Amino acid sequence: MLKFLKSLLPQFLVDYTKSQTDETLFNYRRIWIVAVIGTAFVSLIPLIFLASWNIFQFKKAMNAEKKLPFFNLISHTDQAVSMYLDERKSALRFILEDNTFEELSNSSRLSRILHNLKIAIGDVVDIALITSDGSLRTYLGPYNLAGKNYKDEYWFHEVMLRGIYISDVFLGFRDFPHIVIAAKQEMSNGDFYVLRITLDTQKFNGIIMDQSSESFKDIFLVNKQGIIQTPSRFYGNVLEEITFPLPKFMKTSDITEVIDSGDQKLLVGYSFISGTSFILLVIEQSKEILSLDEPFLSRLIVFLIVSIIIVLAVIFRVSTTMVKKIEEADRRRVMFLHKIEHTNKMASIGRLAAGVAHEINNPLAIINQKAGLLKDVCNLTDNLKEKNQFLRIADSITKSVDRCGKITYRLLGFAKHIDVQLESINLKALIEEVLGFLEKEAEYRNIDIKLESDPEIPDITSDRSRLQQVFINIINNAMAAVSEGGYIIIRAKFIDTENIAITIEDDGLGIKPEHLKNIFEPFFTTKGREGSGLGLSITYGIVKKLGGRIYVESAINKGTKFTVEMPITKLQ
Repeated sequence: MLKFLKSLLPQFLVDYTKSQTDETLFNYRRIWIVAVIGTAFVSLIPLIFLASWNIFQFKKAMNAEKKLPFFNLISHTDQAVSMYLDERKSALRFILEDNTFEELSNSSRLSRILHNLKIAIGDVVDIALITSDGSLRTYLGPYNLAGKNYKDEYWFHEVMLRGIYISDVFLGFRDFPHIVIAAKQEMSNGDFYVLRITLDTQKFNGIIMDQSSESFKDIFLVNKQGIIQTPSRFYGNVLEEITFPLPKFMKTSDITEVIDSGDQKLLVGYSFISGTSFILLVIEQSKEILSLDEPFLSRLIVFLIVSIIIVLAVIFRVSTTMVKKIEEADRRRVMFLHKIEHTNKMASIGRLAAGVAHEINNPLAIINQKAGLLKDVCNLTDNLKEKNQFLRIADSITKSVDRCGKITYRLLGFAKHIDVQLESINLKALIEEVLGFLEKEAEYRNIDIKLESDPEIPDITSDRSRLQQVFINIINNAMAAVSEGGYIIIRAKFIDTENIAITIEDDGLGIKPEHLKNIFEPFFTTKGREGSGLGLSITYGIVKKLGGRIYVESAINKGTKFTVEMPITKLQ
């Protein structure tokens, strides 16, 4: 298991120093992290979205299933209440159609009708005939209502407008909760009268209470003003106002969430009873009805976590394999660049050797020939007064020619491709030697080259040939950047007790900011077709191989400064 986990993560992720080796510019750790994050994003986002969508749909289905008892109870209760009221409205309408005004005005006739209603319906308290001016014409019942006039009563105006009216529960003249059902009957002379029955609310309340269940918290009726019409378990007595807002009017039954005065969430199922101002309410605590199925949610979360782990494992493994392949390809590229390094070095030396051959070797051969001829002439002439002096001069000339020959020899030795060879090097002397190769071009172009060095800088342990190549490449670039009459300043100074810094600063054209980040990349050049784009890349590789650092600062039309930091002590 541990071996499998190690295979998911590359070694350069654990050891950061291996993600930026001395042989390459590529940061494998960054490549790996970008690959993992990018792949994980496009892989996990759809997975998480689908899981969230499934939770949403399941919750929606569960809520619909758990709301089903709400709708069943609302539907059954709505039908029961409507049937109860429709039965009494039909009975009242039948009486009006079956009897004339004169017959209803007869107390005996009205008494028989009341008796029959009590037998058939059972909850009729009284019956009254009321004329169009609101006067009570005939009344049969337990209350003394003689002389009452209803023309100012709300229910009387409603029945005049609608033809039939079912009142809310109210106290009225009787001073007890009751419901009035009244119907208007037109007369042939254009007048009308109203027949009204009063219902005892006990049976009406019983219809609602019979529908109640332990599964629900409360069920009762209210009117459109929020006044309780039938007994409620928890939200007040009859004719009291409820403590939460009423739902908006809808023709069909629905369920909504409300918050009561105690900041408790309630799930309220409601239905507007047709032909009345009654609203049926079924109430339950929201959290008990709308809670998600915990076992399903747990299983879904476990499935999601396992899926994410599997996806991440695959992403880690694929990304690790991919980046390792990139690393291998990059190492092969570095090997190829090593070969190009030698080729570029030889090309640089070739240009210098051609100059040396033209400027030194041909004149030296002539000088050496003439010096030899001078010696031969002196040796063949016996009476030459200054013979010895001429011979000494000829010998001096010959020695100078030999010295120049040794310089040419060192130049050819510099061109040889050899492995890293560590030796003690005096940096000032090495830079002066490099400048000796370039002084003729600098003199020709009137470029002022200065070398400044701290006197206490000690010798360093490094590879002479490779350091020469580093400084030749950088100084050559500086000379290419400066115009005639420009300057190049080379400074060697301490950084600390273990490192020194060599800066090569010029007043040339400078490097554009967008090019600075690519300046050490292979084949990147700002010289167009004249440049190969390998000089600074090879220089960077050499400096890193020798344990140093190189970086550049530049500003357009102000010049460029390269800094090479090298360790003083021998590389480990």
